Amino acid sequence: MHAHQERKRREQAAARYRPERVDLLLVAEAPPGSLDRYFYFEDVREQDALFRYVARGVLGEQPTRENKRELLVKVKEQGVFLIDLKTDPVDGSPLGQYVPDLIARCRELNPRVIILIKATVYDAAYWPLKKAGLPVIDERIPFPGSGQQKNLEKTFSRALEAARA
Repeated sequence: MHAHQERKRREQAAARYRPERVDLLLVAEAPPGSLDRYFYFEDVREQDALFRYVARGVLGEQPTRENKRELLVKVKEQGVFLIDLKTDPVDGSPLGQYVPDLIARCRELNPRVIILIKATVYDAAYWPLKKAGLPVIDERIPFPGSGQQKNLEKTFSRALEAARA
């Protein structure tokens, strides 16, 4: 599959779970390089940590491989939507160059609040989003993995509390 087809497949999967009104917009770094792993794919067999943490944080429910579709529907019903700063997998290019496009997409989605997931995303996008007048939460959240699980749960939970305030 070519990059264009892969992007189309991800966009179609995400569109199925896009809320009519986006309340909370989550911005992650980029889709995974592996074709069978993506936040909005229903049948991810391994390394679906981001989805697990989001489902646990937003819904307070423990995801399993069997209930992902059902939990994606619940996440959508909560008005939560996830996009990536970079629409294609990470390739070493600087993230800053994708921020103007991110700002445009955030304005289009018009969320009540935005949470950035991963330190690199925060570092590249927090101030530009803030300066653009977008409702971004000031919380630097690590990506799940590399021993950051506890830190992620704590910072994501704090960001969600701020988002609900």
